[in-house]
Amino acid sequence: MLQSLMESGLHPVQMKDKLAEFMHKIQQLSELLHMDLSTHTLDHIALRINDLELAKAAHVAWLDEAEEISCAQINGRPIIVMAFHQPLVAEPWRIECLELPYPAPGKTYPQQSWEHVEFVIPSQAQTADDFLHELLQRFPAFAQQWPKLAELGVKTKLSSPKGEGERLNNPTVAFKWQGVCIKLHPHTLKTIVASER
Repeated sequence: MLQSLMESGLHPVQMKDKLAEFMHKIQQLSELLHMDLSTHTLDHIALRINDLELAKAAHVAWLDEAEEISCAQINGRPIIVMAFHQPLVAEPWRIECLELPYPAPGKTYPQQSWEHVEFVIPSQAQTADDFLHELLQRFPAFAQQWPKLAELGVKTKLSSPKGEGERLNNPTVAFKWQGVCIKLHPHTLKTIVASER
């Protein structure tokens, strides 16, 4: 299993080597959004894998680096959350958690690699629309950039994903651009996991 993980370039050691390049693109996207996220918590990073056996192998391999804190069923498949023993460092951030969604049947991602990061922007918003409205007020430069995002090739998505048993709404505003994605939400993953209990 580890062999196939290495051959796919998805072993934790290989993924850590790819972190700086991935975060450079995340930084570029945040600049495109005119949104300074340097002082905000980078809550977690997500790894996308299309093959079920590879996802299982990655799950096992990352347990050497992290402790599993949640396995929630979302949209009919497991989403694993792990807390790193040592946070991944990508200046100026320290990333505490890994999100590893098992592949969704019939859905294939363009590449198997790091796919998104999620930042916490504290808010009491209960819906994605309200949360977006708050973000537009909180980041004036972003508000000016907002109407131009589509023509700059940035796809925007508002959602309120919820796992079974979660009591806390965590509305999400996501920005996709050139194979990377920034998601913003009001609560940390650890807080959401705690709400399941």
